[in-house]
Amino acid sequence: MSQLQEKDLENKLIEFFGFDTFRDGQKETIEALLQGQDTLMQVPTGTGKSLCYQLTGYLLDGLVVVVTPLISLMEDQVQRLLQQNEQRVTYLNSQLSKEERYYILTHLQTYKFLFVSPEMLHQPRLIQALKQQTIALFVVDEAHCISQWGIDFRPEYRQLQQIKEELGNPLTLALTASATPTVREEISTMLCRPGYQEIVYSVDRPNIQLFVKHTEDKFAQLKEVLAQSDGATIIYCATRKKVEEVYRFLKDEYLVGYYHGGLTSNERSSLQQQFQKNQLQILIATNAFGMGIDKADIRVVIHFDLPDSIENYLQEIGRAGRDGKESFALLLYQEFDERIHYFFQEKLAQEIQQFQWLLKQQQPELLLPKQETLHKKWLRAYQQNEMFLVELEQYEGIKKQKLHAMKAYIDTTDCYRTYLLQYFEETVIRSSQPCCSLDTATWPNQSRLKREEFKSPSWIVRLAEIFKEG
Repeated sequence: MSQLQEKDLENKLIEFFGFDTFRDGQKETIEALLQGQDTLMQVPTGTGKSLCYQLTGYLLDGLVVVVTPLISLMEDQVQRLLQQNEQRVTYLNSQLSKEERYYILTHLQTYKFLFVSPEMLHQPRLIQALKQQTIALFVVDEAHCISQWGIDFRPEYRQLQQIKEELGNPLTLALTASATPTVREEISTMLCRPGYQEIVYSVDRPNIQLFVKHTEDKFAQLKEVLAQSDGATIIYCATRKKVEEVYRFLKDEYLVGYYHGGLTSNERSSLQQQFQKNQLQILIATNAFGMGIDKADIRVVIHFDLPDSIENYLQEIGRAGRDGKESFALLLYQEFDERIHYFFQEKLAQEIQQFQWLLKQQQPELLLPKQETLHKKWLRAYQQNEMFLVELEQYEGIKKQKLHAMKAYIDTTDCYRTYLLQYFEETVIRSSQPCCSLDTATWPNQSRLKREEFKSPSWIVRLAEIFKEG
């Protein structure tokens, strides 16, 4: 701690990042890490979690290993560090060639920050290479993913504790913006050593006004609210098909693009750059878009489809108003919207039943590709322990509970913000700011700029080349 005082964190903040003051939770987190304490940090989306591991990394000797769930998020974070003139940064994921991965593995000592997926961390060659390095900090970004797994997700998150042990239990920082007390306890049990610090701030973003509109015609309602709003907008849809349908509905009137996992990495990168430079007014996306995006002036987030959980909803609306200015989140609901999620859940339940049956019949050769992948993970991580199958079933039940909670949110007659905070077991403190459409908030009555009036006429990259319409 004496070393910490000598260095003076505020001066280091100015030196490395040019900021005069820390945001809520940042200084406490960095101090705890510099004292050698594993730390679980929860602060709202867009409030600077990445600065905590970056500044700590600069103040400690060794490599900072950052585990992150999505390739797009990994690329965003690496690009942001490069823009900060930090060249000692790279990532390892499945999109790199064998030659590229080999080069990184044999030059790990030249890097300060390594971003990696949980799957890549299970590669023996990477583990062996990391054992040869001094690991200053082991970071698990989006740590709530530890409790969000199943046949459609990645059990590797549940095995990070084992990876930590193999690496000698390095100093650990777990980051999240949306974890209930129960999930935080699960995170700390799996990732943090005894004596860890928990830095928790409210999930609330009071500058974002909350709206729910029940409608029989979402497309008409969407057009109406867009005509009355202004600023960069994200529209979230549940499926790729719906994303492209909404895109076709709006493309003749607005500068609009769409983003989902079916696009190539170059297409996704081009879209993000256009959106960040205000060359696109609206981006329509699945939930693959947004994690880690560095755009502070998104004014509106619209959910065209019902999210499958409060946690995901909070993450997605949190991409609005990161500059602290007034912003708006709208959820459009049409009766029986939840059926798409029930369909997905039923499909997954059938896959789990088939997976279990084939294993009991000792016929793994009949597994579907996704089931075969899961089977390999089961063999490697659980040594055929039956608890894996039990946990698989348990989490599918939790998914149903989360969807019920999301449906209860749109049906509440009290206050949307109060519901969200109570879900995360927070004390509700009423603010004088406009809150939600059940309280004092009203949708903005502004005239959105039409495509011929939008500020950047130099958007030369033609959308027709990016979005191939069949």
